[in-house]
Amino acid sequence: MPDIRLALQQAWLTKGLLAYLLWPLSLVYGLLVWCRKLLYRIGVFQSSRLPIPVIVVGNVFVGGVGKTPLVIALVKQLTAQGFKVGVLSRGFGRSSAATRSVTPQSLALEVGDEPLLIARACQVPVFVGKDRFQAGLDLLAQNPLVELIVCDDGLQHLALAHDVALCVFDERGLGNGWVLPAGPLREPWPVHALGNSIITVSTSSQAPQHPKTNFLVPRVLGNWTQQADGTTQALSSFRGQKVQALAGIGKPQAFFDMLSERGISPSTTHALADHDDMRTVNLDPALGAVLCTEKDAVKLWNYLPNAWAVPLVTAIPPDLLAQILAHIHPKLSSVHGHQIT
Repeated sequence: MPDIRLALQQAWLTKGLLAYLLWPLSLVYGLLVWCRKLLYRIGVFQSSRLPIPVIVVGNVFVGGVGKTPLVIALVKQLTAQGFKVGVLSRGFGRSSAATRSVTPQSLALEVGDEPLLIARACQVPVFVGKDRFQAGLDLLAQNPLVELIVCDDGLQHLALAHDVALCVFDERGLGNGWVLPAGPLREPWPVHALGNSIITVSTSSQAPQHPKTNFLVPRVLGNWTQQADGTTQALSSFRGQKVQALAGIGKPQAFFDMLSERGISPSTTHALADHDDMRTVNLDPALGAVLCTEKDAVKLWNYLPNAWAVPLVTAIPPDLLAQILAHIHPKLSSVHGHQIT
């Protein structure tokens, strides 16, 4: 399975032989996507709207492009400005599709690793559910002071109306520009999202080559690491030390490369599938301390509490925040009277 996944990822970057062989299937997939959007557009399917503004952080490139650090940064920045923020997510990889509240004490198996990370990092109400609209209603019923929602993923979840969307790319841009399975796109680009505004964001230090990117919001490693009991240690202290690195994210090599750029050279790396549950990971203590991402740590700490989590951090540019607030300002000011400066 890893070999097949790697072959597909390579095929998605260029229009090579494998991509052309899969292209007829992409025509069928693209037609289904177009028909689904049409049914929403003509009113056969209905988009439901929550009584407060909804900001979606999503992507069209399948797999990890760095949405979660962006969601965390956005929620923290909005909270710092005095907004009462809630977060919705599907909760990918969890054992249930039912709506449920996420707390810092939740289990990743039950709520998903990314929602759990967001709940721990942001300390705001987080709800998961296959039906994002119902999850939003439940969140508001239990947290009536929440005045805006950030939706982690959901650009293709048309059942929940949103006011503005951030479409996130990384350095791969649109890949070969084709939809699944011949290419990496969940839907054709550019997206025409039922009249809602889309802001394109790149989490790479360099803008993607294909889509027009409005903002660069690169991810970097934080300067500190943390264990399950809250013990912290400077990331720089691992330079020259015997360590091993683990990553179960969309692009594990990106994490390993970031460590190398900070002068940390793991003797062993463990590249796992995105959202791996960590239950079958075998780590040899003789190979040194374990460094992993925060997303991995919310699961790995159940079995290895002395693993060191390295945060991936980003900062929302003031111009990006201003553009987001400009889209939601009318709804906020008319319903909640929140003064935006």
